Amino acid sequence: MTELTSRDGLVIVDKPGGMTSHDVVAKVRRLAGTRKVGHAGTLDPMATGVLVVGVEKATRLLGYLTLTEKEYAATIRLGQTTSTDDAEGEITGTAAAEGVTVAAIDQAVAALTGEILQVPPAVSAIKVGGQRAYKLTRAGAAPELKARPVTVYEFTITGIQRVDEAGETAGLLDIDATVRCSSGTYIRALARDLGAALGTGGHLTRLRRTRVGGYRADHARTLEQLAERFEVLPLAQAAAAAFPRRDLTEDEARRLAHGGRLDPAGGAADGEPTAAYAPDGTLIALVTEESGQARPLVVFA
Repeated sequence: MTELTSRDGLVIVDKPGGMTSHDVVAKVRRLAGTRKVGHAGTLDPMATGVLVVGVEKATRLLGYLTLTEKEYAATIRLGQTTSTDDAEGEITGTAAAEGVTVAAIDQAVAALTGEILQVPPAVSAIKVGGQRAYKLTRAGAAPELKARPVTVYEFTITGIQRVDEAGETAGLLDIDATVRCSSGTYIRALARDLGAALGTGGHLTRLRRTRVGGYRADHARTLEQLAERFEVLPLAQAAAAAFPRRDLTEDEARRLAHGGRLDPAGGAADGEPTAAYAPDGTLIALVTEESGQARPLVVFA
């Protein structure tokens, strides 16, 4: 088996506003002293909160972590639409929202909860004909994006505030909400669609990601904290926080480390990755069970 190094692991970053996810990865590369760094799930520059960053061998986990459910705390402004569906875009329309009732909001939120079809924002990283949608949109050729199935497990309103009664913000409502959703769900699109359903228009003014799979905001560290003391969550612990666990015998660990297949252990949902550990606690691989066998998805040792 190959040896894992002290740099193989995840960094749970509390991303600040105003930085891209790529900016954060570049910073972590400098702090870790390696270019082999990536992230699991982009956050827009305006957004803050949990950005899972993989270092060295932990980058192999990232593709599986992007598929996990996520949680957000958001503020949606009713009464204004923008070109990007968030506060970073230009205002493209206004409508008075002060007459919107709590019952109407609850009904619109309920319709956006569960398994829904969602059209991604025009300014997004979705590829259309090999080009990013945001590049086409900014070039004046906004693409027709197709609706995609996503799941909103929870969409809970936690507060409603009337915005300043004077000037440009007259008649606006700010709605605070928590959202728990599947990978690929755009909270900006939820804000847009909620405003459309209520006839007022809407956009996102605040977004904080509070959880990605098993990684929560209260475990995240700021870039300033990481600059003072850079540490990674070791690979074995990182996988344990995100995937079901399978403990192997010495013989099973050797076979799996060489790409061999094992008898199924059961316990995981069909196709769900399981983290497989050697008797000494070393993470050997992520495995999946299919056709009566457990096969490795990615081997670490």
